[in-house]
Amino acid sequence: MNLALDLTTTSSIGYPVIFFGVLLGSIIPIVPTGAVVGAGAAVAMTTTGLSLPLVLLLSTLGAYVGDVATYAIARLGGDPAVRWLARHQHADRVASIREQFSRRGWQILVVGRLLPAGRIPVLLAAGALAYPWRRFLPTALIASLIWAAAYALLGVASGGIFDSPLVASLIATALVLVVTVLMAVIARHQHRAPDAGKLLRGGRATARLLLIWIIVTAALRAFDSLLPGFTMTQWWQPTVCALILGLIATVVWPLILRIALPFALFTLGLGSFIVIGAGALAIFNTVPGVEIENLRTAVAVTIGMAAVGALMSSVLAIDDDEIFFRRIARRGGTPKEMPHDTPPGVVFLQVDGLGYETVRRAVRDGDMPTLAAWLNEDTHTLTMWHTDWSSQTGASVSGILHGDNHDILGFRWYEKDRDHVMACAHPRDAAEIERRHSNGKGLLSGGGAGHGNLFTGDADHVTLTMSAVPVLGKGVRRGRHAKTGYGYYTYFARPVNVVRTFGSAIVDIVREIWASTSQKRRGVKPRIKRGGFYPIARSGTTVITRDVVVSAIIEDILAGRPVVYADFLGYDEVAHHSGIERFDALAVLRGIDQQIGRLHRATRLGPRPYYLVVLSDHGQTQGWAFANRFGEPIEKLIGRLCGGEPSDISKVTKPRNAAEGWQMNAALAEGGLIARRLRGRVERAGVSRELHRSPSGEPGEVARVAPGVVVVVSGHVAMVSFTEHEGRVPLETIEREYPELLPQLVDHPGVGFMLVRSSEFGPVVLGRDGLHRLATGVVIGEDPLKDYGPHAADLIRRTDEFPHCADIMINSRYEPETQTASPFEPHVGSHGGLGGPQTQGFLVYPTEFMPAADVVGAEALHQLFREWLTELGHPAPAEAAEEKVSAAVPLP
Repeated sequence: MNLALDLTTTSSIGYPVIFFGVLLGSIIPIVPTGAVVGAGAAVAMTTTGLSLPLVLLLSTLGAYVGDVATYAIARLGGDPAVRWLARHQHADRVASIREQFSRRGWQILVVGRLLPAGRIPVLLAAGALAYPWRRFLPTALIASLIWAAAYALLGVASGGIFDSPLVASLIATALVLVVTVLMAVIARHQHRAPDAGKLLRGGRATARLLLIWIIVTAALRAFDSLLPGFTMTQWWQPTVCALILGLIATVVWPLILRIALPFALFTLGLGSFIVIGAGALAIFNTVPGVEIENLRTAVAVTIGMAAVGALMSSVLAIDDDEIFFRRIARRGGTPKEMPHDTPPGVVFLQVDGLGYETVRRAVRDGDMPTLAAWLNEDTHTLTMWHTDWSSQTGASVSGILHGDNHDILGFRWYEKDRDHVMACAHPRDAAEIERRHSNGKGLLSGGGAGHGNLFTGDADHVTLTMSAVPVLGKGVRRGRHAKTGYGYYTYFARPVNVVRTFGSAIVDIVREIWASTSQKRRGVKPRIKRGGFYPIARSGTTVITRDVVVSAIIEDILAGRPVVYADFLGYDEVAHHSGIERFDALAVLRGIDQQIGRLHRATRLGPRPYYLVVLSDHGQTQGWAFANRFGEPIEKLIGRLCGGEPSDISKVTKPRNAAEGWQMNAALAEGGLIARRLRGRVERAGVSRELHRSPSGEPGEVARVAPGVVVVVSGHVAMVSFTEHEGRVPLETIEREYPELLPQLVDHPGVGFMLVRSSEFGPVVLGRDGLHRLATGVVIGEDPLKDYGPHAADLIRRTDEFPHCADIMINSRYEPETQTASPFEPHVGSHGGLGGPQTQGFLVYPTEFMPAADVVGAEALHQLFREWLTELGHPAPAEAAEEKVSAAVPLP
């Protein structure tokens, strides 16, 4: 025994044994390399013959050199070398890893080094796929270091318990073998699992949990050395404290969150660290020898441990999919059994603001590889659908989800009878809009789910839905109790998710600042100011809400819900501020495509088959903002023409130079055909240009740009209402009271056309060089709608019939040669009216579905979706318990 002990503790023999033992076992798997490292670490802990840092270094180098040699043989030796190295490997295992390697090479290298029997197949795949040396070498070094540290920790634990080097090394070897066998048993058991759990078995949850526990233990030991106010005096304390932290995060915090969900909602999950930190402070101080100075230190430890856990979870997942699938499946449990005749479910994924031509180019250029794969494999079809005149989310989503978007004039519009501006993004207004348009038979009625939408679609389960924000009484909701916030709760119940999401959000903020700075530096035009709070708001749509929505959808799939509709808002937000095909907008689009692919793979986990449909609610048309291009916003222009005082509603951008100013004034003074006719009508009527304006009366809550004049803009549409008159004000009255208004507007280079109603001719569309009488179809001069698509007249005629249609509806000017238009809001990419890509939404649907013909309007799209669901066997929506509420009934 003394001889053996001497041999073991002699550095001249121990170090070479460790290095060459690990090296040999890394090339030819006949030596239990993990046992060599564990035993060496145990001896280093119990004697002075070996140094633990040197043991860790030599183990890492031995593993690294062995992996590099194996990879080099596989890559340079050709097929014979691969066959020789793979002679003891199962063919299916090698083939499986080859397929996965093309997607997540660096993660597979790390996991392959950590998992039993995983290293050789991974290295073979790396060589066969010619994984680049520049990526392989640093990744292999990191993987070797993590592997050596993990097995050395087992030896450290053994050496801390036993004083005898021989006993400690034997126990360490036994622990290594137990861990290896346990992981192999778990892998074998999961290999026999049904196909429904196929995507979850690669995680090997128990082995992963054990390894994370070990890493967190090591991190706590590091915090003991680095963090003031945090002290541990015994070897076993980090292990126990790591277990305590895990129990608090996985058991105690979710229970607290059920009661304190509002706290989490308002802190976006960050409050969890305060609660968990307080729990850690109370419990850690009861552990002998552990001291935490105050709550701040405890919160720092909690955040640090969550960061370590998030990093390890990401590294140990073969694919990012497993992070989502594993955590959500853990909460959702085993998918429930459903009858064999249950119809397939449908998941509708809306990419907000993505136009048809943009998605075609994105598919072509590799920015949307998931959709490209579907189209190349002929599993899906891509087509276009045409929006209503109001090409914005409010009208589109109401039409798609509820089958009705009547009287929705824009994202904002003025209702004269209530002296109120309706705003789709305001919870109370969104609830009122849904009350007017819902008949209880929406697209998501009957157990469906909606996430990130403006309206519920009569879903029973909703998350991040504007009309379901709990600011209203039950009476306004017509007694329907939608389950809100469950996806939010599921996601932020885990502190690790908070760290991952907010880490990604910080990265996105940095990307936005860099992108904005880059645009300024390169002189990119058009562009707008995008500083202040915007970078933070952007990360909310591109990262935070996206992650919550994806988590909620996967939970819906596991629950077997029949229909799901979700909105990814990130692209629309970035395109507004950056441009529809600028590099940072396309980067966000690539991230959304990745989520679509993840959800497509997740559908295999549900208790029923699912189809995925991807669509947009509208497109976007790019151009200089109206105020930037012409020196004043449309509100100020109209206020000035109506005799109002200079408006202080918004800060106006001045013309860039004097030349632009006089050229614009000259263009306005010249006058086109319709402007000359309008002025002639005024002169023949003998109306004085100095007509006295009466005061506007009792001021309402809506600001006036001039006495009795309200202007509301929604993207490419501006709406003018004259509040001193009830109902629709005819053209003849406008000419009499505001003689300069219509001629100046129709001649303005930023105005494409205007809709007014004539007492004599009914609805009339006015353009610079012509007019179009919608009631008869008569066109005088050049048709003002010729550049706005074949459906323009019908869509405008429909809008003219809306009860709250403004007295003057103004659409921005579209330039077909450049495909640009100047929005009335400070955006680069915008929508809301007619002209160019903004009216061209896209639709990607399974080829098995009934082909989509010429779809015009969101209500027609709703009907198409209903027909698809009926074809799949979904029951017709139940009859509404009460008749549809009249739009004229105001909120109580």
